[in-house]
Amino acid sequence: MAIVVRLDELLHARRMTLTELASRVDITLANLSILKTGKAKAIRFSTLEAICAVLECQPGDLLGFDPAAPDDT
Repeated sequence: MAIVVRLDELLHARRMTLTELASRVDITLANLSILKTGKAKAIRFSTLEAICAVLECQPGDLLGFDPAAPDDT
């Protein structure tokens, strides 16, 4: 998929675990893991907003476009 998720990098930069983020955003660890690994097919704006608020970032910091990325479909 050409959309890449940079959640790992943001978590590392903020010294936060995926478990801590899941708790603060009020999303299941399983769903957050799916997003982190790039296997998510969609994300709600409310979830994106909550993640950005907790990580103090912009949506563009979290998501990127890489046309060379392999297509999972």
